[in-house]
Amino acid sequence: MGNNPSMLTQYDIEEVQEHCNNLCGVSLSFFCDYAAKFCLDVNQQEIVSLYQRFCQLDRNAKGFISADEFMSVPEFAMNPLAQRLLKMVDGLNFKDFVAFLSTFGPRASIEQKIGLIFKVYDSDGNGKVTFNDILEVLRDLTGSFMSDDQREDVLTQLLQEAGYTMDSCLLLDDFIHIFANSDMKMEVEVPVD
Repeated sequence: MGNNPSMLTQYDIEEVQEHCNNLCGVSLSFFCDYAAKFCLDVNQQEIVSLYQRFCQLDRNAKGFISADEFMSVPEFAMNPLAQRLLKMVDGLNFKDFVAFLSTFGPRASIEQKIGLIFKVYDSDGNGKVTFNDILEVLRDLTGSFMSDDQREDVLTQLLQEAGYTMDSCLLLDDFIHIFANSDMKMEVEVPVD
């Protein structure tokens, strides 16, 4: 796939759709168990729009987007979790870029969205989220608005309400159990020119 939006062919579009349908075979392993069929429904115009945006971000036409290029997006750079997200998005090629963004689409399953959230908390990638992992994310999100003691108290209470303790190691299934019944909204609309 070239980095010129006009070079995106019908074959390329179909290849991106197929790639998203086979997410388990790519480096985005956190989608593996709960891959949604989002990209089956992505229309060609959405893929072309995403490709144009990808090319704008890929300033050096390398075929992937670096961490610095992601940080050039003000909404991304201002996100308090930007550094955690960078670990997931640094070096994405176009196909993986679409697969990653599909998590924020309205057709993505709740399990796919929770899988992304889990990955944000599981910063060391060991498949477990500890009390301290969650505390670090809370620290990133709340900054100086809460003290460490306040964060610990809130987190302890939330874990207890969900049936867990400070010593619990949460797995992806635990996150699904906790979040599946919530009214979580994690959607971004893809603008189509």
